[in-house]
Amino acid sequence: MSITATELKKNLGKYLLMSKDEDIYITQYGKVIAKLTNPHRTKREIAESLFGLMPDTMTLEEAKDKRGEDI
Repeated sequence: MSITATELKKNLGKYLLMSKDEDIYITQYGKVIAKLTNPHRTKREIAESLFGLMPDTMTLEEAKDKRGEDI
């Protein structure tokens, strides 16, 4: 999920609770400036959260080139 810094300030408690289950990307002026995440997630949970993000037709090289553009 991606939210603005202003939205985070207005609803901090809500996003702290949500960060237990998913990463929250905080943007300012349209650019990601921070990530709110649960520090107690296992590596397996983190890996499972990434499944389905990359299309089956995309090559590893294409994914490396595209990395970071869609955040």
